[in-house]
Amino acid sequence: MVTTAAPETGGRRVRSIPATMVRNLTESAATSPGRLTLIMVGLFLLTVVTSVVGVTTVLSRQNTIDDLINHQEPLSAASQQIYRSLSDADATASSAFLAGGVEPADLRSRYEADIAQAGAALAKAAGDVGGVEGAAQQVNQLSQALPVYTGLVETARANNRQGFPTGGAYLREASTLMRSELLPAAQELFRIDIERLNEGEDDATAIPWFLTGFTALLLAALIASQIYLTKRTNRLLNVGLLVATIAVGVGVIWGALAMVVGSAHISSANRDGSQQVDVLVQARIVALQCRANETLTLVARGDGPQYETDYQKLIPGLVAKDGGPGTLLAKAKDLAADNAQTSSSVNAAIDSASKWHNAHLEIRKTDDEGDYQAAVKAATGTEPTSAAQLFAKLDSSLDDAIMSGRKAFVERADEAGKTLTGLGPGLAVLGLVALAGVTMGIRRRLQEYR
Repeated sequence: MVTTAAPETGGRRVRSIPATMVRNLTESAATSPGRLTLIMVGLFLLTVVTSVVGVTTVLSRQNTIDDLINHQEPLSAASQQIYRSLSDADATASSAFLAGGVEPADLRSRYEADIAQAGAALAKAAGDVGGVEGAAQQVNQLSQALPVYTGLVETARANNRQGFPTGGAYLREASTLMRSELLPAAQELFRIDIERLNEGEDDATAIPWFLTGFTALLLAALIASQIYLTKRTNRLLNVGLLVATIAVGVGVIWGALAMVVGSAHISSANRDGSQQVDVLVQARIVALQCRANETLTLVARGDGPQYETDYQKLIPGLVAKDGGPGTLLAKAKDLAADNAQTSSSVNAAIDSASKWHNAHLEIRKTDDEGDYQAAVKAATGTEPTSAAQLFAKLDSSLDDAIMSGRKAFVERADEAGKTLTGLGPGLAVLGLVALAGVTMGIRRRLQEYR
């Protein structure tokens, strides 16, 4: 009786494909030509993957640096501008109120300019809060509270022009809104943007471990292949593989130098730029808070001891009586030691802060002795020794120092970007050279078996 084998089903054929491939590869690896073919295919694929990873890594690093210069740094500056403009608007509104009746035109213009600048910076920040945790919330809070604040200030102005005492109450309400909602939101927004900037700096200096791993693996594979061919063919060198190894080595040296030098420039941008700006902005925030407390103490006319208490709590963090260490301005001075322009501005700020604080003490003494009008004049006058003018010098010096720090950041970061110029295309070309070397080196050995 003759039996016939059952026909092989489609499922069995599919399941047998991997086994067939493994069997074919095993059989191929048992012969010298087969092993050489497998080596060539393996080196070819590994070279392609390493080249793609290298080019992608370089492009990503360049995009990160470009984002730092053109996006993150301007965004953090905008959020800082929001706080500065809002705080100065509040202090200016108080100074204008102290003038009584129709406020001086220059103070009115300054207040309107502050509000306009805050609005423009807020619009810039609002255009880039998508997907950033907390930023959208702060922008929304600022957008909603700012019109309420300006409305209260206008009501206070209207009442003050007519001599109604309720003007002071409206102004204090506006200032309370500024201090309890607007300024905290602006400060939090600045903190978020600074964190994003620092994260970008970290990304721009991170070691490309993925690329490092593939490159090390490729070099090891090339060296191992040459050792294998030397033993099998008794030839000391394989020119094709030697060319491939040299191409990969050149790419490693070029890429490593570019990454190291670029990271050094980014670290310098952090040290000489963003780190200094962060401290200077903190100093400016404290100074603005102190100035607002100074003017609101006079607006309250005996009902605002808390404003003076807040001033006394804040001022030691800005500048010490003897100019000693431990204050924000002293820290800024240490950070700016290697930047002559920033250092000069910080020294000017320290001098102005000390003189302004002394003027404040005289204002409080005059007011406490009962000469309210003289105290108001000393706080808001145009004389060079008035608190208003000394504070203006302090704010101007801080602004100069901040701008100098921002400039240093952009210059250092731009240098980091320049170190990567041509690296991406260069790695691509070196990858093609390595591929050609692998193909030519192995094919020549294969031809010997024909």
